Amino acid sequence: MSNLILIDQAYLSLVNGSFGSNGMPMPYMQEIFLIECHIAGTSYLDLEEIEPNLNIDQLLITRREPENKYDTFAIMLLSQKGEKLGYIPRDRNEILARLMDAGKIIIGKIVDKKWYESWLKLSIRVYMRDI
Repeated sequence: MSNLILIDQAYLSLVNGSFGSNGMPMPYMQEIFLIECHIAGTSYLDLEEIEPNLNIDQLLITRREPENKYDTFAIMLLSQKGEKLGYIPRDRNEILARLMDAGKIIIGKIVDKKWYESWLKLSIRVYMRDI
C-alpha cells in the first residue's frame, strides 16, 4: 500500500528549479547544511516497494505538520513522488520547524539506506536553501 501525499507543484518547482541539469546548485543559490540524522518512523510504514527507487543524494521534500497530535514541530519527509518516508526525529526538529514556519526552504538528501530485518534505516542530511 502506497502512502502518497499530494505535493504542491509550485513548491516542487521552486525546490527543483534551484538546480541545474547536473544536480548542482544554480549560481546565487546557497545550500546550507544543517543536520545529519535518520528518518524516524520508517518502521511504521511499508517501504519495501518504495526502497528500490530511493537513491543516494536523492532530494526529499519536507512538509510541516503543526497540527500533529504527537509533536507540534513535526516535519514529514516525502519522496518527490509524494511517498511518505517518515519524519525528522523529534529531538532534532524544533529549529528546522521554526525556519520552515518563517518561510525558509528546507530539504533532505539521502546519504545512506540499509535494511535491518524489516526496518529500513534511511540516513539523511538536511539543508536550508537560501536564494
